[in-house]
Amino acid sequence: MNAPQVFDPSAPAVTLTAAALRHFESKLAAQPGKILRLFTETSGCTGYAYRLDFADAPEASDEVLHPGDKVTLAIADDALQLVRGTEIDMVTEGINRVVKFNNPNVVAECGCGESFSVS
Repeated sequence: MNAPQVFDPSAPAVTLTAAALRHFESKLAAQPGKILRLFTETSGCTGYAYRLDFADAPEASDEVLHPGDKVTLAIADDALQLVRGTEIDMVTEGINRVVKFNNPNVVAECGCGESFSVS
């Protein structure tokens, strides 16, 4: 039986698996001085889409995390409530490697995987 989850206000908003961390470390190594920035956009048939991009610096209102020595992750302020508790992973699906967002807040996803909604 799983123990109930307890809200931890000091827990990071987003975590990266070891596979995701290795992936982003290698991507950032090719772009010195860049950081990763996570934000969401209204998209698809269910509401929101995740967006990850490289940026020169976080925006003033971003939450900034350091999931590894070589990775800085900025999370857009307006995305925080949508993604809080999300684990970002790098998985292999068939012959493709894809970034997966394991978001405990999601209540529905569209069939193609482009968008999600939260309660």
